[in-house]
Amino acid sequence: MWSSDITRSSAAPAQTGHARFALLLLCALLAGCGFHLRGKQDLPFQSIYVPDTRGSELSALLKRGIQTSSRAQVVESPKEAEAIIVILTSGREKSILSVSGAGRVREYELRERFAFRVIDNKGEIIVPEGEIIIRRDMTYDDTKILAKQQEEAVIYRDMQKDLVQQVLRRLAAARSAG
Repeated sequence: MWSSDITRSSAAPAQTGHARFALLLLCALLAGCGFHLRGKQDLPFQSIYVPDTRGSELSALLKRGIQTSSRAQVVESPKEAEAIIVILTSGREKSILSVSGAGRVREYELRERFAFRVIDNKGEIIVPEGEIIIRRDMTYDDTKILAKQQEEAVIYRDMQKDLVQQVLRRLAAARSAG
């Protein structure tokens, strides 16, 4: 009984040393690959106007994304803005990806589509017209209709968040291109 206590106490410093080494190695690998937490993005303008599009959740997410991820201010009027986001098209699409032998839907492809350009308050183009399309596959089971409707709503919300991040990256890239 005494000998096992001695063995455990001498092994504890070795295990702690291995854990510290593993943690140090992990930190070095993450730093070496360029990993860093996403911080505020430097946008090439101080104020941005985002139009409200008939209660669009995407417009609200875009405004919130700009406010929380950058130093730019979202303004209420295009006259006050250095940059104006012009939304050309925005919409969702859903198509059947696969069906069972009995002809029942088994999988859908969900798409979130957003086309836009950014102009300054003089009408000059800052970011040329571009389109972002995000796709996700979703399995479907017609015996779980309510659960699948909720899952679809969650997937679309996640797609919109991804879309907002892509728009922010394009806005940040406008500085280096311009």
